[in-house]
Amino acid sequence: MTLACLPGAAAAAALVLCAYGVENAAGRPAGATGPTPPAFTAPRPPVQPRSVWLAGAQREQPPPRYDDKVVAVFIHHTDSPNGYDCADAPRIIRSLYEGQTAGRDWDDLGYNFVVDRCGTIYEGRAGGVDRPVTGAHTQGFNHRTTGIAALGTFTAGVEVPEEMLRSIAAVAAWKLGTSGTDPRGEVRLVSSNGGSRYAAGTTATLPALAGHSDGYMTDCPGAALHARLPEIRALAARFQGRPATAQAVPGAGRAGDDRYAVPPSPADVTAAEPRWGR
Repeated sequence: MTLACLPGAAAAAALVLCAYGVENAAGRPAGATGPTPPAFTAPRPPVQPRSVWLAGAQREQPPPRYDDKVVAVFIHHTDSPNGYDCADAPRIIRSLYEGQTAGRDWDDLGYNFVVDRCGTIYEGRAGGVDRPVTGAHTQGFNHRTTGIAALGTFTAGVEVPEEMLRSIAAVAAWKLGTSGTDPRGEVRLVSSNGGSRYAAGTTATLPALAGHSDGYMTDCPGAALHARLPEIRALAARFQGRPATAQAVPGAGRAGDDRYAVPPSPADVTAAEPRWGR
């Protein structure tokens, strides 16, 4: 039977089947629309808004840019002193912001998130923590990625606080979960800048949870933090509810040990009023 011979509703249905394939249509539950949600996700951890650290330092900047999704996370350190009081973290982040915007003439803080040594997570770059904001943290690989910076310097021999690791894993699990990405897996990203480890236009296969040095010629996030990335990947996968692998997180699952408990999701996270981005 031709489409011309079908009633209007039936013809429309036939066109849908032609466009998307009988297999896809048959595999969907009746009435289902839109993409299938990811099977493994993680709750949004508590995030302190930009207003906590920005104070009166904000600069007039262009509006934020966005990607369609987040499929990879890059881990950084801020290369700043470690012996700070956590109550002083907002002032330090504000100083980083001023250094990047006033000192380097960037339009905003490059990192999407900053985590202090006590595990407090701060919104970094403006645009909304729930959205795939295009960052300025890893030259060549700022699209479809999130940059998470550990507040401090984590070169060889420096201890990385467990609270910091847990919160980094929580952010990574949440952001990667929005696209169904396994933190332990690999992703293909196209380099946008020849200043990275890959020529512009080259498709690179990188860890879904990578260190800055995996995509760019740098020592960041420091040897000590980079060495802990396997643990962060495993913990992030656990936060997403994925089955465990042979690579276990030390200490995870012990009776009475709640250091790796999934952080609670806040009732609401309010972004700062000023919004801009690169």
